Amino acid sequence: MKRDLFLFIGFAFLILLAPQLFSGGYLMNVLVFVGINTMLSIALNLLLGYAGQISLGHAGFFGLGAYLSGILSTSYGVDPWLAMPLAATVVGLMAFFIGFPILKLKGHYLAMATLGLGIIIYIVFNETVELTGGPSGLSGIPNLKIAGITFDSDVKNYYLIWTATLMVMLFSLNLAGSRVGRALRAVHDSEVAAQVLGVNSRILKVQIFALSAIISSLAGSLYAHTMTFISPASFGFNFSIELLTMVVIGGLGSIYGSFLGAALLTLLPEFLRGANDYDIIIYGGLLMAMVMYMPGGLVRGIPALFRRLVTTKKGEAGHA
Repeated sequence: MKRDLFLFIGFAFLILLAPQLFSGGYLMNVLVFVGINTMLSIALNLLLGYAGQISLGHAGFFGLGAYLSGILSTSYGVDPWLAMPLAATVVGLMAFFIGFPILKLKGHYLAMATLGLGIIIYIVFNETVELTGGPSGLSGIPNLKIAGITFDSDVKNYYLIWTATLMVMLFSLNLAGSRVGRALRAVHDSEVAAQVLGVNSRILKVQIFALSAIISSLAGSLYAHTMTFISPASFGFNFSIELLTMVVIGGLGSIYGSFLGAALLTLLPEFLRGANDYDIIIYGGLLMAMVMYMPGGLVRGIPALFRRLVTTKKGEAGHA
């Protein structure tokens, strides 16, 4: 337990120190997106990696949080700090009640149901023009303010987003190590066996589905008040697939893996911008290599690769 605490403190220290080590508004802006994507990856990982329930519509919950908070603060004058928990509450309740019928499904049927949910939400964003602005988007969303400090710069937004992300990480790490976390892993391994041991798998799956939606909603609200403009294009099916890829690449069932996957798949496109038409090929090739040679994700693959290199060097030294 102490080891986990020291690891988190060290990680948080490096994250909060980053603006002092790296300069440049563009890089800070990219790291803000790494923080938002990390939060979303953790939300999906709790559902998929720990509970074993796939979702292809999490971009919808992300978008609902953004739009509800944005609409409340722009159209109705609600304070953003009040709009965010209100949005999260609405999204959480919606996910809770929808979760009961959806989570009765398994495998590809569950994937298709969550995909349909995400598509429906996306269509609503596009068609309710008077409320959401439709394809043109919603602008004029106010920045967040604390004690007279307005979060209107890349560095301020970085600290805002990563403070929230670290809080979500700490909460999720505690949840994963708790009795509830063990119950989630039991459901993931065998729902029947978990029920025999006294786990109410149906309620537990719905609860983690709602919690995952709430965290996604929070990330969406922070995104809206950081960017001050949102449009449906940011919350479509493609982004749901990106989130799923982040979780798988980083490592299923690992909170730190969620960060690694989010960091890689957020930063990689930035490095490939100069590759012209070959960036998609490079991107796809790297993803294929990751799945083939590191099926456990970066969080397990990197230590395994390091151990293999150490073993090889020891073997070569012994032969010498």
